[in-house]
Amino acid sequence: MDQGVPAVDLERVDLSCKVNNTEHQTDLNGVTRLIVRRGQPFTIILHLRPSAALNNGLNIRLIATTGPAPSEEADTAVKFGLSKVISKVRWSATAEVTSENTVALTVCSNPNAPIGLYQLTLDQAGGVSLGQFVLLFNPWCKRDSVYLVNEAERQEYVLSQDGLIYRGKPKRITVLPWTFGQFEPDMLDICLKILDKSLQHLQDPAQDCSDRRSPVYVSRVISAMINSQDDKGVLVGNWSGDYTDGVRPTAWKDSCSILRQWYKQNCTAVEYGQCWVFAAVACTVSRALGIPCRVVTNYGSAHDTNSNLLIERYYDEFAEDLGDDSIWNFHVWVESWMTRPDLKLGYEGWQASDPTPQEKSEDVYCCGPVPVRAIKEGDLSVKFDAPFVFAEVNADVVEYITLRDGRHVKIGGSTTEVGQCISTKAVGSDEREDITHLYKYPEGSEEERQVFEKASHQNRLIQNEEEPGVHVKIKLSSNTMVGSDFEVYAQVKNNTDAKKNCRLMFYAQAVTYNGKLGETCGLTELAEMNLAPTEGGKATLQLLYSEYGKAITQDRMIKLAALLVDVETKEFYRATKTLMLDSPSITILVEGEPKVGKTLLVKALLVNPLPEALENCVFSLHGANLTDGAPITKEVGTVGPEESTIAELEFTPKATGIRKLVIDFSSDKLSNIQDFENIVIEE
Repeated sequence: MDQGVPAVDLERVDLSCKVNNTEHQTDLNGVTRLIVRRGQPFTIILHLRPSAALNNGLNIRLIATTGPAPSEEADTAVKFGLSKVISKVRWSATAEVTSENTVALTVCSNPNAPIGLYQLTLDQAGGVSLGQFVLLFNPWCKRDSVYLVNEAERQEYVLSQDGLIYRGKPKRITVLPWTFGQFEPDMLDICLKILDKSLQHLQDPAQDCSDRRSPVYVSRVISAMINSQDDKGVLVGNWSGDYTDGVRPTAWKDSCSILRQWYKQNCTAVEYGQCWVFAAVACTVSRALGIPCRVVTNYGSAHDTNSNLLIERYYDEFAEDLGDDSIWNFHVWVESWMTRPDLKLGYEGWQASDPTPQEKSEDVYCCGPVPVRAIKEGDLSVKFDAPFVFAEVNADVVEYITLRDGRHVKIGGSTTEVGQCISTKAVGSDEREDITHLYKYPEGSEEERQVFEKASHQNRLIQNEEEPGVHVKIKLSSNTMVGSDFEVYAQVKNNTDAKKNCRLMFYAQAVTYNGKLGETCGLTELAEMNLAPTEGGKATLQLLYSEYGKAITQDRMIKLAALLVDVETKEFYRATKTLMLDSPSITILVEGEPKVGKTLLVKALLVNPLPEALENCVFSLHGANLTDGAPITKEVGTVGPEESTIAELEFTPKATGIRKLVIDFSSDKLSNIQDFENIVIEE
């Protein structure tokens, strides 16, 4: 330090939050404090006391610190002085005298600096605080490991506060509008608190704060902290169907209410979540911290409990599943965009992480991040948890019947059931983007196993030829609206040259999206079927609302199973199909000009499809920057059988842009109903 240059005699500091936050794409967090992204300059104004002399030059050295125990060795304390130009690879600063007593001080962080809350101090006698700022990952900076080259993708995966989550099943994909709300008040502080409550931070806070330079590390912490299995995480998972002491998972429509509840109740886990809720909250936290993130749904998602890349299903003679492995109708996780300096080239880009607690990874319930490219290539040696994610999208299925004498009889299997229609919201639109090709090679390609057999099978289907043998298929009726009575069918075909004497059991059970079976809600007793060569037959199963209405869960799914037994050879043939009941739609009408600060009226209309009255009916409205955070609700009481109801709700937009206005309907017998409307809010 030049002893001939006097220290800075500071009167006050203007952090220029509005200008800096706008330039750093953080102004949606507010402009009352400084929030910047790493590797990008920001400028603050130093106001000196009138007696300060600037004619002898500036003696400015700075210290930037983060975490409870800052140190230069851990890169959580950095000392740097003024230079002629801003550096692109390290902490640096420049200064410009803008008037007799003001200095514009421009500071730029290392693009690899740890994220978090920083203190900026003048390095002079006694130390003079210039203020605090929050440093985030920067997808706009080429040297940041989360750099995303496409601006439309940055808008979607970092800045968009709402999105769509896909559920249902491949032939009946449903859409759930979700408000991520990462820029809503308090969200950034809550997300930083999540990092501070992690096991890593509690065990070694200094090392944890240093490791926050890596999005790989941070995304793994997020994966562990969104569930509450091992730590003070955000959400308790519950798939039991009993949610009386908490909130049913389908009631959540946004991340902010969950995160605020966790924060307000002293970081105690919120009850309850399921996979799409875990994923949505993880997406909010990731985007809030600057990591590009998207929610992904995998249909036919395998849960391989013994890591053998096989889903082994064992049934007794009544088709009750006896195994531990399972296939979920759908499962939801997140992907985050980043480089992987810990892995070989080619594994940068989208990384899959799964915050739903299923299996432990390094003794903690978390999963990922694992490169999606590694899953596609079958490289199971890479970090983290590649075998588990590979099985989720690409496991083989083998089915056995366990007979009373203990013998296991193989009855079928599939190499294509697992990993279908892997979906995410498209960039800049409400279309569904199918990204299955990113996780696995196309069926029938050179890279897939059993190419010839699969190609032959597909060719027979094209030629409408059936494979030889006995076949059983399940067909659905066209009207499957919840509340209605309808029929489903089991079709049997003897495509052999011999007569077949068979017995058929055809039944229905309530099922949850993750494959857990509930009560039986329809049954056709064992029926004799004598089939001549090439002859077919059909059995009908009637599903009555009076029966299935008592058994189905909030997922409104029914699993149909047909078990065919050749009386003479004792061979078993089995077919299953999951039916998702249709739900009523909500008609949304918006009245008024969508402008900031101007109250709008929304009319929401729904028709009760059930043959019985709905009690405690409530409409709710929510959307990022449309409400004050909490949903706007309107109780409409009782709605009679097949009657319509309408609710009027008012809201006042808070910010400009394209917003998703989401309407939710709940009642005692019918819930998990939502619809949305895109509206453009102007000044």
